Amino acid sequence: MKQQSLYIHSEKYKLHLRHISKNSTGTPILMVHGVMENGHIFYTKKGKGLACHLAEQGFDVYVADFRGRGKSTPIISDKSDFGQFEAITQDIPMFLDYITQKTNKAMHLVSHSWGGVLLASCLARYPERLSQVLSNTCFGTKRSVSVKSVEKFLKVNVFWNNFAIKLANKNGFLDAKRYGIGSDNETKKSLVQSVAWVKKGAWIDPHDSFNYEEAAKKISWPPSWHFTGVKDKVLGHEQDVKAFIAESSNHHAKFNLLAKKNGNALDYDHINILTHQQAVTDHFPLLVEWLNTH
Repeated sequence: MKQQSLYIHSEKYKLHLRHISKNSTGTPILMVHGVMENGHIFYTKKGKGLACHLAEQGFDVYVADFRGRGKSTPIISDKSDFGQFEAITQDIPMFLDYITQKTNKAMHLVSHSWGGVLLASCLARYPERLSQVLSNTCFGTKRSVSVKSVEKFLKVNVFWNNFAIKLANKNGFLDAKRYGIGSDNETKKSLVQSVAWVKKGAWIDPHDSFNYEEAAKKISWPPSWHFTGVKDKVLGHEQDVKAFIAESSNHHAKFNLLAKKNGNALDYDHINILTHQQAVTDHFPLLVEWLNTH
């Protein structure tokens, strides 16, 4: 199995894709991370993680770093004037086109958390891009947080919707790595735009008022599968994942709650759903089998 870094060059920035493959003739997969993350949620250099597992099964895997995160450059700073609008309208289309042109094949999409929201937004906004997609798998993906708990109040109401905004206002961006609250940083614009959606606001773009919910009603989604863990109490709660499926009008999407009571090896949370060593023999093989049928 080989790993290499590929770069998509734009006039002002470079987007990074980690290419992980044992056989480059396999079906391509684009993997997209969430907020305060980068592509390392899916892989390690030593060959661990879902991306490496899928490559071992013969898939041609491409793990994205959104603009300014991971190995995409320049890194996020107080001069970074882009947000989730640019991810939806510019960066994801660039990832899709790069893989299509390189492989001449349609691809599977796999995302974690907010990455699934951005991918769904891109496909709803540009339905012509559905021809590039074979299937769509999401881990812990929700758009708005409606659950009520002390943990939700602290993580969302206090931190994300308030304290994080204050930190971003102070520094010009959310320096999540410095404060030990995330594995990568966020721009002020991406933070503000995501807060608008997390607060149960309508699925309408804060930048240009594009109505994603209405657009989603008019498209035919590719085969879709949503996973979340029973111990994911806030960032990908079962209730909110199902709400996003309904909001997307993705009526035929599969849903699995990963829990011991449902026959899984352990009760998964928002992160170890992708990183726990038992996931390799638990739900990863189910995903591989499903991908191979599409």
